[in-house]
Amino acid sequence: MKTKNLKATFNKMFLPLMVVALFLNVVGCAEEIKTTQSSGNDTEDSAEIFKSKVDLTGIKIGYCTPSLNAPYYQALFQSIKSTTEKNGMEFISADGQNDINKQIAAVEDLITKGVDALLLNPKDPDALVGVTKMAKAAGIPVFIIDSSINPSADFVTTIQSNNLANGELAGEWLVKKMGNKKMNIALLSGNAGNPVGKKRKQGLLQGITEEQLRTQGKIDLNIKTQAYTEWSYAGGLQAMEDILVAHPDINVVITESDVCVLGAIKAIKQAGKTNDILIVAGADGQKEAIKYIMDTDFYGCTAMNSPVQIGKNAVKYAVEYINGKRDFDKTSFTAPLLITKANAAKYYNPKALF
Repeated sequence: MKTKNLKATFNKMFLPLMVVALFLNVVGCAEEIKTTQSSGNDTEDSAEIFKSKVDLTGIKIGYCTPSLNAPYYQALFQSIKSTTEKNGMEFISADGQNDINKQIAAVEDLITKGVDALLLNPKDPDALVGVTKMAKAAGIPVFIIDSSINPSADFVTTIQSNNLANGELAGEWLVKKMGNKKMNIALLSGNAGNPVGKKRKQGLLQGITEEQLRTQGKIDLNIKTQAYTEWSYAGGLQAMEDILVAHPDINVVITESDVCVLGAIKAIKQAGKTNDILIVAGADGQKEAIKYIMDTDFYGCTAMNSPVQIGKNAVKYAVEYINGKRDFDKTSFTAPLLITKANAAKYYNPKALF
């Protein structure tokens, strides 16, 4: 996979990084991985062993996370680590520490360490383009996981949950639950311009409007306000406090991620509105959200974005590449799955990291 000539080429090339900023509009094939989503009975250590004709001993799998400051990132990290090591390979990791310049430097370090495959969860879709080209020049295949990257990057495939389909399932459920009742909706988003958030939001809105047209013959999409939470508990709390002051008639909150709304629940409780507001999340299946779905009526549903399954799939694809496979689709999805009160107990694991 790597040769001395390629390493020499790498050492001579790519001095200052030139980041190409292009509008992200990925058009290509997508494959849905036909595997069952990890249930709440699975743990981050329930790694799988994959068939390999190549001796995987000594193979180095490098992983760079944008951060480890959230349970999702920790669970994804652990899934990749345990799956890599269970298959007899060496796991080498780097943390971007929620700083794009640090993540670029971290990826460069993994390349110089001579990893055989690079799993990359990019903090920014454009800023990591340069390092993917560095990796290719060094003979290292790049697999984008969880998030997305500019299509001009050099990568084998993107491995993530089906954000559009999951959002559609959640939007459809909301309309079925509310029926003809007037919805005054607040939308809690992650951060502006995030491609994953945009896809989840698109799915939510499509699910709502398509179900309304199918069952009611009309569209009544009354979104009173949108607020950004920066994918954090504190951000969701602050956003919801402001929304409840400016829009006291809100009776539905839709969100791009469980984490965006978990903090908001505190504001809803303090306002005494848990009986008046219904929460619907387009992702992620975080254990705290699932517990709310099981125990309350105000958290209606979420959709599965399993870091455990994504981590397993990422290592599986790296092993397949090492064994000679090259015909990967540009996007590979885990199966969409809606979590409601009817099936929440199946996917709840109080010991899970996420």
